[in-house]
Formats: sequence, structure tokens, C-alpha cells
Amino acid sequence: MGIVKSKHLLEIGDFTPSEIMSILDLARSFKEVNDRAIKKLPTLRGRTIVNMFLEPSTRTRTSFEIAAKRLSADAVNMSGSTSSTTKGESLVDTAKTLSAMNCDIVVIRHRYAGAPRILADNMSAHIINGGDGKHQHPTQTLLDLFTMREHFGHLDGLNVAIVGDIAHSRVFGSLAPALKALGANPIAVAPPTLLPARPDVLGAEVSWSLDEVIPEADVLYMLRIQQERLDDAPFPTLREYANLFGLDARRAAKMRENAIVMHPGPMNRGVEVSSEIADDPRMLVLDQVNAGVAVRMAVMYALIGGEKDELTV
Repeated sequence: MGIVKSKHLLEIGDFTPSEIMSILDLARSFKEVNDRAIKKLPTLRGRTIVNMFLEPSTRTRTSFEIAAKRLSADAVNMSGSTSSTTKGESLVDTAKTLSAMNCDIVVIRHRYAGAPRILADNMSAHIINGGDGKHQHPTQTLLDLFTMREHFGHLDGLNVAIVGDIAHSRVFGSLAPALKALGANPIAVAPPTLLPARPDVLGAEVSWSLDEVIPEADVLYMLRIQQERLDDAPFPTLREYANLFGLDARRAAKMRENAIVMHPGPMNRGVEVSSEIADDPRMLVLDQVNAGVAVRMAVMYALIGGEKDELTV
């Protein structure tokens, strides 16, 4: 039996809690490989991975490309500016074209929610959601969970405050239900104008005060204000937002002794975090980036049907 039963990773719910833990265990093995001088494995030799990024990305796209190459797969990159979608080709036709080329995995990032599902319905390949609209970003969630577990040794019982632009965050959309399923306590912290109508549906508690949450939080997960997704200004100024919901040295002084700060990147210094906090040793954003390669290696390996005991690292 393979590591996961699902053919695709379209949303975090495609993996059961036990499968998520297996992915994290497998990622730990791959992280050891990434720490070696020679980082390549023959695991996916002869397989073809298409990175179809129709929305800007640096960390996710590069991470997937490196992950594929370290597994010895052939990685092909597509961007919005170089794909036929700019000529009016529909996503369905693009999917059918790629399917005719017999690729094994397609990683898609798209500005519209549901785009990965369209590929899954029109292709024989395995589909990985690299972030779709305001919906989900499941591999980001997996690397976040990996980072938390590496620091604390467990996930069960952790208080994780997810702070900021909750309403427009695909990170929150996958992280909150995953934390809840694994026994942690996600808390959405934001002004009412940056909260979805029903954050409780994703299993999160809600607070409008960062200052009240900080002393009880094990993780402060700071989200970027996604100005490119804001139709109307949900708050007067960025300065006011930073004053009420930004993490600076004054607020960080109230953190628990072993608490950490996380961020999906890119950071807006001076808005959600001050420059001082961005460079603080409690900020684990670079640990998250490092974990991203190993976690995405694990997801690719698991979906293609590998057996964990067959893996030689």
C-alpha cells in the first residue's frame, strides 16, 4: 500500500491526519538528504514533473523545481506569460494538451480557486495544488506543520495564532483545518474587516486582539496583507494596521519562552512584522523555506506511489 490513498493533493483534506504524519516523517528523511554534499536521489528517475505557475511565485515554484530535480525527475516550468492561456486557451484545453504529453505530476498555481480541480478532472496525471486563489495552499501547510513539529516535537495541544489578512489567505484555508485535525488549537487574529464570515467552519477560534493572544500562543503565524487581492481598503492605513496587529519588539516581549514566529513569505517589514522581529532568532521563516524542499519531495514521492520502506536515503 502507498503512503497516501489519494491520487492528488488538491486540498489538505485529501490526506488523513495519519497520512499527514507519514508525509512529515518521510520529509524528515528527505531533509537529511538535502543536508548532504550530494543531494540527489534516483527515486523518480524517468518521471516528468510540470510546474504550471500561472500566478507569480518565488519560494513555491523554486522549491518544487528543486524538489523534482533532487528526486532525479525531469522538471518542466510553465509560467503565465509563456503559456497558451495568454492566447485565450482554456484551462481545460491546456490540461488535455499536457495529458497528451504523458507527464506524471502537474503542480499548478492559479489566481482562481478550483483550478487544480479542473486539471484533476481532465488529466490522468497526479495534480498538486501550489496555491489556488483564496482557497488553499496544502504544501505550504505541510511545511508549516513540519517546522512546528521539528521545533516542539509534537503538534497536539499547540496554540497557533494565525494573524492578519485571514479573509484573503489560502494559507489559513488549509492550515487551520489541518491544525484542528491534528489536535492543535488554531486562533484567527484579525480586525473584523479581514475575517471571513465563518472562520469557525475551518475549526478556528477568533480574536480581535493580538495583545490578548500573545501570552497564550506557542506559534505566532503572521500573514502578509495581500493588497493585490483587496477590492476596497479594509482598514484606514498600513500604519494603523501595524500599530494594532503588527509584531514588534514590544509585543514579542510578551511571548512564551519557547514560542516561535512564522511567516509564509514574502514579509512586509514594518507592517505585519518589524525589521527587528524579521531578523529575530525566534522567526523561523528560513526554516520553513528549508523544510519546503523536503516536504515537496515527500509529497511527490507519496503521490506517485512509493512505499516508505522502499526508500533508500
